[in-house]
Amino acid sequence: MQLNEILASESTRHQLFPATKDGIYLGHAGVAPMPRAAIDAIGEYCRLGARGNQESPFVLDHIDRCRDRGAALIGAQAKEIALLGPTSLGLSLVARGLDWQPGDEVIYYGDDYPANVYPWTALAQFGVTPVPLKPAHPGVITPELVEAAITKKTKLIALASCHFLSGYRIDIPRIGQLAHAHGALFCVDGIQTLGAFPMSVEHVDFLSADSHKWMLGPGGAGIFYVAEALQDRLQPALLGSWNVVSPEFVAQPSIAFEPSARRYEPGILNFPGICGMSAALDLLLDLGIHAIADRLLHLRAYLLEGLRAKGYALYIEEWDTGNDAEDANRSAIVAVDHPKQDMAMVFEKLRDAGITASLRRNRDNRALLRLSPHFYITEHDLDRTLAEMPG
Repeated sequence: MQLNEILASESTRHQLFPATKDGIYLGHAGVAPMPRAAIDAIGEYCRLGARGNQESPFVLDHIDRCRDRGAALIGAQAKEIALLGPTSLGLSLVARGLDWQPGDEVIYYGDDYPANVYPWTALAQFGVTPVPLKPAHPGVITPELVEAAITKKTKLIALASCHFLSGYRIDIPRIGQLAHAHGALFCVDGIQTLGAFPMSVEHVDFLSADSHKWMLGPGGAGIFYVAEALQDRLQPALLGSWNVVSPEFVAQPSIAFEPSARRYEPGILNFPGICGMSAALDLLLDLGIHAIADRLLHLRAYLLEGLRAKGYALYIEEWDTGNDAEDANRSAIVAVDHPKQDMAMVFEKLRDAGITASLRRNRDNRALLRLSPHFYITEHDLDRTLAEMPG
């Protein structure tokens, strides 16, 4: 099925995305509703699991397929994919698995989502120096800003592919190339772009992303990517019967890790979550990530035009209307405020109308209304949303 076929038929849209029957969902940057495909896959897992071994051929097939589809999503190999969520788990495995030495530096952004802050600031207890970036606009992390922070002691650059509040998407290839040119590693929190925009890990060493946002999967199921060349260097911080070689489940006197990214999966996997994530990834990849990305940028522009006409301003309005703004850095995350309106009251008004948005605050306690539509949201949905918002 093509994306335009879904948008052209309300009955098809309601069938594939049950949340569209109950209201308008503009909170995909938070926790997204699951599509019918994911619900059905989880339901089949539960049906089979109620009648016999949960580790059935159905589940094992989904595990293999999920590795393949997760790898296809980011241009990796299946053997570089561990099926772990949440995002913070993968990031913490990177933080605790590298051979840190006192004096090493890690570059990060202190106003990123906390899951991509604490793993790096906590390294200070081991003598590592966390180096925070300070962009001119919230989340606007440019290659130039990163390069200025790199020193001979930089061991890792850890950034989000897209800022959770401003919606700014970083230039992953250029930043990765900069990191490698200076002998540093590059770790990406990819949760705000995977499933929404194309991504390649050609210049990325580590990536972690749960599926419950733009991948439209269940919470607690995710993708953890470790480049094959670094799997011997990134030591698994969690050990168990699944990732340590244990013939016939007999513990051995020495530890030898399983080959591939399976070495980061210590025990039984999130079977229902992986079944749902696998089905959601099938849906996204079949529709085409490039087509989804084009649709999201269109919805963003459509929504912003209506918001600005009513006096709302983007959180990074100065950047977005400036000469340095490019679609390559834009996303479907639209966070706004209004000089005359209380964002908490606007949020409640939308909620009462059956419209799901997010109310967020920045470090200065500035309230922002965050709207984040996925590709199956229609222009009519956005018109109804705008009609509910006071100007």
